[in-house]
Amino acid sequence: MRVLLVEDDTVLGAAVRDQIMADGHSTDWAKRLDEAGEYLDVADYDLILLDMMLPDGRGQPFLRALRGQGNVTPVIILTALDQISDRIKGLNAGADDYMVKPFDLSELSARVGAVARRYSGNPNPLVTLGDLEIDLAARSVRRAGKPVSLTAREWVLFEGFVQRPGQLLSKAQLEERLYSFDTEIESNAIEVHVSRLRKKLGRERIETVRGLGYRLGAA
Repeated sequence: MRVLLVEDDTVLGAAVRDQIMADGHSTDWAKRLDEAGEYLDVADYDLILLDMMLPDGRGQPFLRALRGQGNVTPVIILTALDQISDRIKGLNAGADDYMVKPFDLSELSARVGAVARRYSGNPNPLVTLGDLEIDLAARSVRRAGKPVSLTAREWVLFEGFVQRPGQLLSKAQLEERLYSFDTEIESNAIEVHVSRLRKKLGRERIETVRGLGYRLGAA
C-alpha cells in the first residue's frame, strides 16, 4: 500500500514511518496539514494516518473537508485526545479507526492491515487462489503446501493483485504502491518484480495485457 502519514512529532513520526515501511508499505510523511493537502493533490493513497493536532490546524476539520470532497481513502486517527467525546467526533468526521497515543506499533500494523482488507472488499485475511494459500495478515504465501519467500517489494506488488482479483492494474498504479516521493523509480522495476513473481508463483499467475498493464490470472 501507499500510506500518507500526517504527524508533526518527529520522534513518533519516524517510529511510525519505519514500522509501516518495515511492513512493506511505501510511506510519505507530512508534518503539516497544508503539506498533506499537497501530497493528496498529486498522488493516490491507500491509507491516511492522521494526527489531530498539527501546527497549522486540527485534523478533524481537515478530514471532514476530505470527505466533503468525495475522498474515500481510509483514515486512522492517531492522537493523544483520549476522551470518548473526542473519539466520537473523530469517527463522525469520517475516520475508520482511532488510536490513542501512546500505542503499540505492532497493534498499529494490525489495524492498518485490517482497514486495508476491509476496503479491498475481503475482510478475511486468508485467501486461496488455485494452489496458492495467502495470509494477508501474516504476509505469507504457500504454493502447493510449500512456503514461498517473497521480498518486501514483491509482496506489496502481489498484495495489490490479490486485493483486486481479475482487475487490470496499470504500470503507474503498481509503481504507486512501491514508491514514495523520495524514492528513485527505475524504469523497468515493475517488469523485473513481475518476472520474479511469475518464477515463484507460476508463469500464468500474472497476465500481461499489452500496452495496458497486468492482472491476476486464474491459473
